[in-house]
Amino acid sequence: QVRLVESGGGLVQAGGSLRLSCAASGSTSSINTMGWYRQTPGKQRELVASISSGGSTDYDDSVKGRFTISRDNAENTVYLQMNSLKPEDTAVYFCNYKAWFYNYWGQGTQVTVSS
Repeated sequence: QVRLVESGGGLVQAGGSLRLSCAASGSTSSINTMGWYRQTPGKQRELVASISSGGSTDYDDSVKGRFTISRDNAENTVYLQMNSLKPEDTAVYFCNYKAWFYNYWGQGTQVTVSS
């Protein structure tokens, strides 16, 4: 079992910044992909950004240039630096961890951007 603990969500004004963190613990693998997804009511959960243990990144076009995903040296913690936040970024953000056949999710953290 892999446990994911998220932090950093909150309320911010448009144009502001937040930094999300997700720490993975338990039966982690050195080869994995971690990322952030977001979901709003009535909307499908969508990928925001992901990063592999090798450092390859993937961003949704809507956040490219504003958000930056990174990992620590142990590759068990993922960060999402969110700059120039917009009201449309408001959502519940979920940390995701993929390794081999396994797929784990955090409980989600609320990000609210006011206009």
